[in-house]
Amino acid sequence: MSDLWNNTIGYMKKASKALNLDEEILDALLKCKRVLEFQIPLRMDDGKVRYFTGYRVVHNDALGVSGDGTRIVAGLTADEVKGLALVMSIKHAANGIPAGGAKGGIDADPTLLSEGEFERLVRGYVRGLFPRGAKVDVPGADINTSAKTQAWMLDEYEQITGIHSPGAVNDKPRILGGSLGGEDATGRGMYHLTLKICEEQDWAPEDVKVAIQGFGNVGSHYAKYLQSAGFKVVAVSDIKGGVFNPDGINIEDLLKYSRMTGSVVSFPDARQITNEEILLCDCDILAPSAVEDVITLRNAGDIKAKIIIEGANGPITPQADDVLYSRGIVVVPDVVANAGSAIVCHFERSQCATDNYWDLETVQAKLENQIIKSYVSMKNTAKELHISFRTAAWVNALKAIVKAMKLRGLL
Repeated sequence: MSDLWNNTIGYMKKASKALNLDEEILDALLKCKRVLEFQIPLRMDDGKVRYFTGYRVVHNDALGVSGDGTRIVAGLTADEVKGLALVMSIKHAANGIPAGGAKGGIDADPTLLSEGEFERLVRGYVRGLFPRGAKVDVPGADINTSAKTQAWMLDEYEQITGIHSPGAVNDKPRILGGSLGGEDATGRGMYHLTLKICEEQDWAPEDVKVAIQGFGNVGSHYAKYLQSAGFKVVAVSDIKGGVFNPDGINIEDLLKYSRMTGSVVSFPDARQITNEEILLCDCDILAPSAVEDVITLRNAGDIKAKIIIEGANGPITPQADDVLYSRGIVVVPDVVANAGSAIVCHFERSQCATDNYWDLETVQAKLENQIIKSYVSMKNTAKELHISFRTAAWVNALKAIVKAMKLRGLL
């Protein structure tokens, strides 16, 4: 099994223990409702046919329509998708979203495909899903998918069914029924949590140093919001490396430089650092927003940050998480910290269902209210049960899922 699946099992067991759930309930919670694996035949530009493996996993839908992203990456496995689907069940439940958890994807490298091949692959994926629509399971975007791929998915679904149904796919362009505020929702949600935490710590933004590993969609939007509020972003990195300036980095200039050169590396007026060094740099808040398993037993004891906000999914291993908790470092876990996109996807489904689309200010106000509410609930549970924020978030989620399953007669 993949590390992700094993890690999610570990977190589930820890939360189950805190709730005193019996083994039968834990066993039911670890089962996936539906695991689909299928082959997608793709006619390449040279006329040859290649086959790609597609996946869609629904972990649990006791709380409502299942849904979440579709990633297209080389080496994707069924266990990885299962782990991601389980995490989405927790993320939805921990944030009061009436939806179940699902995940999907294709084992493929999009950079090796032409635009036409990529579109045919995405459309073939939808056909292989035997899609069930807006009231059953709603695929969204994830790694290497975007508003463009979601538009293809929606069109393919509507071609299959002959019915216009904007709610059948998430993260699509606004003109096709998408929600405003989706592109920067994760970074904006992290920003609202940062403001809340600083308020609790009595920290003025201008005195707070933030380091961000990952300068993609999540990290770049988070950095822009921080700079606009007066925070000092002292370190930023991407896949090629990072830069550090104790006096702060101009994020707008860094964005321009990154677009021009393809990386933040060698940005003027900053010292070059590695992705490993950025995790250990002198900062108050660390936001690992790139990939999983970057904070491990090897480096957890050397982390200098007082607060860690997980922009990525699973950037901290379970063993490292225990070390950080023992050191008094507050970790705002991924299932709450980066839930902005999941929250706005819920808003998108609501807007599609009513054919009533909200302005940007409404979306952003509702996002702030919901993610802060989730944070406060998590914090209160952690204080009540003397557990970490991560375990508290999972406890809150499991309470809701178990209650729904019992009411349905599934437990």
